[in-house]
Amino acid sequence: MKRLLRKAVLVLLICFVTSGGGASAAVTPESDLAAVKSKAEAGNAASQLELGGMYDIGRGVTKDKAEAVKWYRKAADQGNAGAQFNLGVMYDIGQGVTKDEAEAAKWYRKAADQGNAPAQYFLGFMHAIGRGVTKDEAEAVKWYRKAADQGYADAQFNQAVMYANGRGVTKDEAEAAKWYRKAADQGDALAQSNLGVRYAHGQGVTKDEAEAVKWYRKAADQGNVIARYNLGVVYGDGLGVPKDEAEAVKWFRKAADQGYASAQFNIGVMYAAGRGVTKDEAEAVKWYRKAADQGDTTAQFNLGNMYAGGRGVIKDPVQAHIWLNVAGASGHESARKGLELLEKEMTPEQKAEATKRTRDLFERLPHKK
Repeated sequence: MKRLLRKAVLVLLICFVTSGGGASAAVTPESDLAAVKSKAEAGNAASQLELGGMYDIGRGVTKDKAEAVKWYRKAADQGNAGAQFNLGVMYDIGQGVTKDEAEAAKWYRKAADQGNAPAQYFLGFMHAIGRGVTKDEAEAVKWYRKAADQGYADAQFNQAVMYANGRGVTKDEAEAAKWYRKAADQGDALAQSNLGVRYAHGQGVTKDEAEAVKWYRKAADQGNVIARYNLGVVYGDGLGVPKDEAEAVKWFRKAADQGYASAQFNIGVMYAAGRGVTKDEAEAVKWYRKAADQGDTTAQFNLGNMYAGGRGVIKDPVQAHIWLNVAGASGHESARKGLELLEKEMTPEQKAEATKRTRDLFERLPHKK
């Protein structure tokens, strides 16, 4: 069975909030368009921001992104941090204005300098990847920290990523774990999953498999596919919980149904061996195929063996050759050896057909070890 992931999924996350995000005035059901517009036209920055938000989401008016930008800009020019952030978002995604990442960064910075946490986070992200600004990971860390210190969970997560990888800071696993925990405590599912991985392997924390399970479960309950897969692993191997193969199958299936190839492979293993489920080689073939179609080379190897032995499928040396060949071409040594043995039992016509079909299949499949 495949083991726990050795590394967390370390991804810099960015998501565009609705344009009211970070704003100092919210669009409310009670907002009266005439009153808001009157105040906005009189120069009230908060009302200009609110009116921009109304046009942005079509609240009480026909949605009009260009009109939203107009009012955001009026408030932003008066120094309203929420409007500056929202204007940055509009430039960032090209709504109501021509997309301009440098202009987006300019407005994010204005808002960030006033302490707007979402703007600090977005500005950090732009420095981390060099979007609209010169790439500068130390600068990214600086802005992530400002937002993280205000409790902004996405920034806390990204701060952890930077420490875990030594990007813009000296690599520090304990510091990474600290920031993952802060985001995890706010319910960030990916941070919870990553924190679980750290407890499972003792990365920046004392190894504690039961604690790992606790965090995996929190993330899994929110639908995090990596955590669901890892719960399958811990129940299958009895790591931090009593071994329970039926429970392992349950969690593998949840991850497999979300399209996670490693979980699909493991479901296949469980059905092939009758672990946690009634043995069913046809069902094993089904799940091996799902993982194989995503480029999982071990699943491809197993699928080839099922065809070679007629297990769960009608024996078919051509199909066996195809899948062993694809796996072998991606570096699976056992598949290469199995292919050599299989070819001794095949006719020249079968080998020619298999080679032709393998070429077509190999071109459309993703490839990973």
